[in-house]
Amino acid sequence: MQKRTLDAAVLSDIHLGTYGCHAKELLAFLKSIDPGILILNGDIIDGWAFSKKYFPEAHMAVISEFFKMMKKGTKIIYITGNHDEFLRKYTDIQMGNLLLTDKYLLEKNGKKHWIFHGDIFDHTTKGSAKIIARIGGIGYDWLILLNRAVNYMLKIFGKGKVSLSKKIKNSVKKAVKFISDFESKAIELAIDHQYDYVICGHIHQPSDRIITTEKGSVHYLNSGDWIENLSWLELEKGQWTLNFYDEKKYRKQKIKIKEKAIDLNDFFRFQKEDVATV
Repeated sequence: MQKRTLDAAVLSDIHLGTYGCHAKELLAFLKSIDPGILILNGDIIDGWAFSKKYFPEAHMAVISEFFKMMKKGTKIIYITGNHDEFLRKYTDIQMGNLLLTDKYLLEKNGKKHWIFHGDIFDHTTKGSAKIIARIGGIGYDWLILLNRAVNYMLKIFGKGKVSLSKKIKNSVKKAVKFISDFESKAIELAIDHQYDYVICGHIHQPSDRIITTEKGSVHYLNSGDWIENLSWLELEKGQWTLNFYDEKKYRKQKIKIKEKAIDLNDFFRFQKEDVATV
């Protein structure tokens, strides 16, 4: 398969190290693109759920693919989220084509793009409420496993897939209100700062729409996730598009490398003398 050249691509909420992560599908997508910039917008590795007992080869292969892309010239901007907050103590360091940061301002084609994960608006990821959020994350992981079993049975009987977590979110008023409030805050701040685009993740809700208020307008984009939606953003010729994985278009890769011997604790243990402050 010939790789597609892109100006930029944005992925978020991959949650490597969880049962819900669609690593093989993501790897198939990554093998199909050659972006100038790849923005990983938070919750790439799930530090909340991380366990040495579960980090499959496919998950490590995704990390390996990121490094292969950097070696070939792709600039990777890794924006930390709440689930990979363990990396925030290394904020604003650069190693070759990798920049680790909390937020990123991209200026492209005369337009200003404000890119951040979005957990800054979520009080449940901070303080004592964080414990409840972690417990909820475990429950969410089990719900995804149950959902896969349900969809497997539906496929056998020729029925379409369903998303249990989406149905729950859409039926719970507080969840719907949280998503609405999250988007409103991001949009309001982006307009106040006169950004042309605001790009987020965090809420697992893919979105692509232009919002106009009495103060101005902004193009709001959310890259979604690789748990339920398998979605991402692409920038090509000055135009952003929201995309969804289609198994008919991408060929799943055979995992050839043996990455289980790699210790992720060592993998992310940066030393001050090894990095250059930006």
